[in-house]
Amino acid sequence: MKQTELLEFDIYLKNRMDALPVLRGTDLFAEPERVALISVDLIKGFCDVGPLSSPRVRAVVAPATDLFSLAHQHGVTALALAQDTHEPDAKEFSAWPPHCVRGTVESETVDELKALPFFDQISIFEKNSINSAEFTGLEAWIAARPALDTFLVVGDCTDLCVYQLAMHLLTQANARQMQRRVIVPANCVDTYDLPTETAIQAGLTPHPADLMHALFLYHMALNGVEIVQSVQ
Repeated sequence: MKQTELLEFDIYLKNRMDALPVLRGTDLFAEPERVALISVDLIKGFCDVGPLSSPRVRAVVAPATDLFSLAHQHGVTALALAQDTHEPDAKEFSAWPPHCVRGTVESETVDELKALPFFDQISIFEKNSINSAEFTGLEAWIAARPALDTFLVVGDCTDLCVYQLAMHLLTQANARQMQRRVIVPANCVDTYDLPTETAIQAGLTPHPADLMHALFLYHMALNGVEIVQSVQ
């Protein structure tokens, strides 16, 4: 690919991020029975401790928690957390270092979400892969709520579990000719950073966070996911 084309696209991505709209909660939650809010992997192993914890991911905990409060205040009851809860011999560990193993502190929900006064009303789905819908019970939870047609997805990582869930929700609806709105607030998702030079020196795969975050938000939007700056 030509260097000029890469530069032009990088500028495009930055301008696109700067121009993301803000959604009004009063409009979005006007019919709360139609809205679901699902958090992916806002757990201690990605926010606080362990080999895959990230300060960038930690930074989305506050706005995501605020969004849960806002949704609950407006009457949204379809609230869920999809969380890595890996088996000790998880197949995923061939690609990633062991993390968020069942029964460890890494697999626990972050304290901010646990402190919500309605936390006991939030459904929790344990997952053993980056796909929140595979063998988790989430599909049945959605099917039991046929009124749902708007899904908010928050958490981490933008290019991994968030992307997988948002695309699943959208492609599932498209395949079944169902009307469904899938929304990802950019201020409530992020990914980890591993700069190229650092990765090469360590013999690892580079993962520049700013690029991966913007690129996968773009790719979700390209497929019909609604990307917004925030919900206020």
